[in-house]
Amino acid sequence: MVESAAARKNVGEICVVCEQPRFKGIHLYTSFICTECERDITATDTKDPKYTFIIKQLKKVTTPEIYS
Repeated sequence: MVESAAARKNVGEICVVCEQPRFKGIHLYTSFICTECERDITATDTKDPKYTFIIKQLKKVTTPEIYS
C-alpha cells in the first residue's frame, strides 16, 4: 500500500533510529531520521552504549537501487 503525502502529514513518518512517528526530520536516501535522533547522532560520545544502538539502527538505511 502506498501512503499519500496527506496521510503522512497526519501521522508523521517513522524514524529509522527511534522507530517512532515524527513530523520533523531529514531524509537519508529513502529513510527518515527525526530531529531528536539527528541531534543524538551528532552529540552522543562513541563510548556511550547509546552510540552502539544508533549505529545498529542506522545500518537499516540502504542506498536505493538506480535503474537505468
